[in-house]
Amino acid sequence: MTTDESAAARPLVYAHRGASGAFAEHTRAAYLQAIADGADGVECDVRLTRDRQVVLLHDSTLDRTSDGTGQVADRMLEELRRLDFSSWKGARIPEAYGAKSAQFLTLPELLDILRAAGRPIGLAIEFKHPSSFHLGLEDRALDVLRDRGWNPVTSMLENITVSFMSFSPDAVKHLLESVPAGAVCQLVDDVNVAEIREELRLGALTGGALANVMKAAQAEGERILAAGEAGMAGPGIGYVRAFPGTVERWIGSGRRVRVWTVDAEDDVERCRELGVHEITTNWPAQVLTQLMADRQPLR
Repeated sequence: MTTDESAAARPLVYAHRGASGAFAEHTRAAYLQAIADGADGVECDVRLTRDRQVVLLHDSTLDRTSDGTGQVADRMLEELRRLDFSSWKGARIPEAYGAKSAQFLTLPELLDILRAAGRPIGLAIEFKHPSSFHLGLEDRALDVLRDRGWNPVTSMLENITVSFMSFSPDAVKHLLESVPAGAVCQLVDDVNVAEIREELRLGALTGGALANVMKAAQAEGERILAAGEAGMAGPGIGYVRAFPGTVERWIGSGRRVRVWTVDAEDDVERCRELGVHEITTNWPAQVLTQLMADRQPLR
């Protein structure tokens, strides 16, 4: 790439759980809106149901994003289909984006939506841990992709470029056994003990213990990235603010950097100035508007 081409490049924009600023996360409406917004790719979190179906949900429980309760892993897929996963957002869903009953998605259903986009598009799949299925979560998702025609050498499925990510170093190492390193992203975040305790409403002892586990995982994740084992680095925007030098070193050593979740204009500009390759955001249309002036995607 020439200097002029580099100056004109922009980060790719991935829609975080779809266009989740506009519609309920992980819903059909959120992903259709992300495509309509022109997002270069979309991100999703996956979990397994009791009957080992790969579904799009961030939390291990149903309480926050549906009218149900309890553990996702305890429910059969057909049970989940009877729940309402969109009304909590309070956004009216256009008729073209499907009925309320059609908003909940499995991984195969998301693949169908992306296949119909009519253009190249990325899909970033995050594996959520801890999982009662352990690394069976990754194995099952890869089986689903293979059944749909995913090529593990190129990590392509027709028009879809698939990448994989997790905060869990064990999950990342497991993925690297069957997925090209360039398609595997080690996620990292700036671990703050006080914030963890407050967010999860934990006491000092429990919160501290959890933070130590998370710090150990982060240290191993950073080692994986420093050693070049995973081809992609996935820092949170808080990590980028705190450790810009580390991000620059990753970029300089050939790691592809995908930053989440970037919604504020100054953070978008910070990522662009650092040379970040991909930005994950809840508001893809707004971020693209900010980035688009005389710039082309950094592929």
